[in-house]
Amino acid sequence: MKLGAFLKACTRMKSRRCRINTPAQPRLRLQLFAAIFVGGVCSLALSGCRQDMHNQPKFIPLRQNDFYADQRASRDPVPGAIARGQLKEDTYFYTGKRGVILGNDLPAGITFSKDLLRRGQERYRIYCTPCHSELGEGRGMIVQRGYQQPPSFHDERLRNAPLGHFFDVASNGFGAMPDYSAQIKPADRWAIAAYIRALQLSQHPAEDDLKAAAPANDRVATESKEKPKTMSLSQPAREGGQP
Repeated sequence: MKLGAFLKACTRMKSRRCRINTPAQPRLRLQLFAAIFVGGVCSLALSGCRQDMHNQPKFIPLRQNDFYADQRASRDPVPGAIARGQLKEDTYFYTGKRGVILGNDLPAGITFSKDLLRRGQERYRIYCTPCHSELGEGRGMIVQRGYQQPPSFHDERLRNAPLGHFFDVASNGFGAMPDYSAQIKPADRWAIAAYIRALQLSQHPAEDDLKAAAPANDRVATESKEKPKTMSLSQPAREGGQP
């Protein structure tokens, strides 16, 4: 047999052998995949049977628990326990009361100033004007649309109320008014109380306050009258006229 014929015969046998073995490869892959899938499912099933940590004794909040006589899993805090950052040593700062009496002054840590009134005005406009209005007479926008009208800050009863009253109402609510302790910090509640007092004084100034303000008002008025005269006398010189 010649070499060329022998090589051609070998090539023909090789290609025939490949064609015979080709269909077995996808079948083997499918079997291998099935074995892996079944093994994974079995592993998951076996791992789900372990309940060592899941079945341990523990308290679930607001569930029944037979360990205690009252069968309550949620327990009350130990008497006298205080959360971190909630000591509140200055009771007047957080309540507006000394004992059970409402105070009429600012706490020791707050100083009366223009900045305090500006802060109070800002917080008042955000949280209070919807009901109490800008002026404090109780005709805010939601009151005009049907909400219960609050009393005017300018009523005699509230003008004579102590400063701590407004802090207490903002902290705990009163009547139809909800409390704002979650929305407004204690320092800002005191600033609002100070601003409410300023609103009351603006509508009901005392005679002594008017007398004290009169000299300043007269001085401003006098300066405003003298200013045009001064400008008219100096104007020819600025325009190049003869002095």
